[in-house]
Amino acid sequence: MASFENILIIRADNLGDLLMSSPAIRALKQTFHSRITVLTSVMATGVARLIPEIDNIITYDLPWIKSNEVIGAETISEIVGIIKQRSFDAAFIFTVFSQNSLPAAMLTYMAQIPIRVAYCRENPYDLLTHWLADKEPYTFIQHQVERDFKLVEFIGAQISDTKLSLKVPVEAWKKTEEGVTRLGVDLSKRWLIFHAGVSEKKREYPPELWIEAAKIIISQQGYQVLFTGSSSEKSLTDELAFKTGEGSFSLGGACKLDEFIALINQAPVAVSVNTGTVHIAAAVQTPVVVLYARTNPQHTPWQVPHAILEYEVPEELRSKNEVIQHLYKTVYIKEVELPSAKDIVAAVLSLLHKKAKN
Repeated sequence: MASFENILIIRADNLGDLLMSSPAIRALKQTFHSRITVLTSVMATGVARLIPEIDNIITYDLPWIKSNEVIGAETISEIVGIIKQRSFDAAFIFTVFSQNSLPAAMLTYMAQIPIRVAYCRENPYDLLTHWLADKEPYTFIQHQVERDFKLVEFIGAQISDTKLSLKVPVEAWKKTEEGVTRLGVDLSKRWLIFHAGVSEKKREYPPELWIEAAKIIISQQGYQVLFTGSSSEKSLTDELAFKTGEGSFSLGGACKLDEFIALINQAPVAVSVNTGTVHIAAAVQTPVVVLYARTNPQHTPWQVPHAILEYEVPEELRSKNEVIQHLYKTVYIKEVELPSAKDIVAAVLSLLHKKAKN
C-alpha cells in the first residue's frame, strides 16, 4: 500500500459531488504521499482546479452519468487508452449509494490498474481488487463525506482533516466586486445570496415563494438580495429580480466559477436549492439555508452552520432508480409541507443571529 505514488480518482458527477469527496482525496494524498489525478465531468472540472490536493485532471463525461452531451461508444476505448498511458498504481471509484461502480471499474480493469477500489452490491470478481459491500440505504445511511472516508480507510488511509477542500482565488473577489457593482449592487450595504437554479425539475422550488421571501428580506431586514445562477439560468434570475423589484439583482451568468466562489465566501448567508452552491458554501464556511428536495439524504451541508427545509418531489418526477424508490418507501414515508417564504426568512435570521453571536 505504501507504493501508491500515482492514484486515479473517478468522481464523474457534478461539482458538489467532487467537493464532498475532497476530504477523502486529501486523506489519500497525505497518507500515501501520492500524485492525485481525478477523472471528472465537464461540470466539475472547474472546481477540480481549485482543490489543492488534486494534481491532474482528466475531463470526460461518462455515458452512465447524466450529462448534457450524447456520449458515443468510441469514447470508451479513448478514455481507457488515456488512463492506461498514465500507469496508475491504484484507482478509487467514489459513488453515491444509488450508483453502480462496475462501469467505472471496467475502465480501470481494461486500463490494467493493479489496485481497484470501490463500493459494490454484487460480487465484482476480478473487476475490483478491493471492495466494500454497499449496504446503503438498506441497512444505514451516512453522509457522502463519511461514505467516501470509509472507502479510503478500508485501504489504509488515515483521516486527519475532515473539512471540504476548496481554494478561494485571492484575485477573484476584486473581479467580483467590480462586476456586481456595475450591476447596481452596493457592497457597502447588507446583502445575501438567493440561488434558485437547478439542473432537474424535480428539485425546483416555486419562483413565487423565492420572490415573496426576497421581498420580506428586503423590506423588513434591509438586505439586498442577489439572485445568482449560471448563464443558462439568467432568464430565471432576471424574472426573479424583476418581480421582486427594488433591492434585488439578477446575477445569472455574471460570475465565472472562481468569482462565484469568492461571492459566496463574502456572503453572510446563502439560500439555495440542493445543488453545488450548498457545498461551495460549506467549503468556505458560509452559513447556508438549503431548500432540500427529498431525493437523497446524503448531501446535506457538511460541517457548516445551516438550516434544511425539506419538501416533497412530485411522484411523477421521482427517480425510477430502485435504490431511490426504497427511500420513498422507508425514509421519506411521512410527507412534509412545502416550506413557506416565512420559513426561509426565519432560517436566514436564525443563522445571521448565530453568526453575530460568534
